[in-house]
Amino acid sequence: MAKKKDNIQVYVKQIEAISKVANLITSGMYLEELLRLVVQVTAEIMNSKVSSLMLLDPNKNALVIKATQSISEAYNKKPNIPLGKGIAGVVAKENKAVCILDVRKDSRYLNQDVARKESLCSLACVPLAVKGRVIGVLNCYTSKQHKFSKSELDLLDALANQAALAIENAELDLRASSAEEALTTRKLVERAKEILSQELAILPSEAYRLIQKQSMDMRKSMHEVAEAIILAKDIKLKKS
Repeated sequence: MAKKKDNIQVYVKQIEAISKVANLITSGMYLEELLRLVVQVTAEIMNSKVSSLMLLDPNKNALVIKATQSISEAYNKKPNIPLGKGIAGVVAKENKAVCILDVRKDSRYLNQDVARKESLCSLACVPLAVKGRVIGVLNCYTSKQHKFSKSELDLLDALANQAALAIENAELDLRASSAEEALTTRKLVERAKEILSQELAILPSEAYRLIQKQSMDMRKSMHEVAEAIILAKDIKLKKS
């Protein structure tokens, strides 16, 4: 009876963890904060020594550590892992989870010196994927040999899927915000070009180069310079 009660408590805790990560999808928080919360939840529910999240950098074609609850400088400064290399690189390339009983004795693991120094032993590494596209991996380490059960891997997979959706959502929001800001800047610069072209009797192309020069000389963005020109024009009109 006691064992059954313990199983129910574990199940409830797992559901709560998945729900917590699922809620991050619509949270609107910054990506860095979101990633930090994902690894904290993972470490807590899996009772792991180290939990880390690595994202794939397309420019480097490698996995980069973006969040971990570890305070180990040696672990946090591990080099990037090329796609297809090491445990995490293979998981990301093949979109398939891998478990290692002892990373310190497995030649596929690229950072055995760090593992020994930090007493890292067993590892479960699962892919973060959105619609079949891998964007990173979620790592879960234990300090002693541990054979991850199917239920544990299913839980990690569920957490990884929810995390991937949350990350994708945050990145889409960021791209949308950047695109909107770029459009706003373009409109402001066009308006500022028009003002300078009329007031200084110069070509629009010359007005644009003048705005560029002011931006570099003043170490201000084109957006800020254009806003200043428009504001000055508005003040002048109000005084006239």
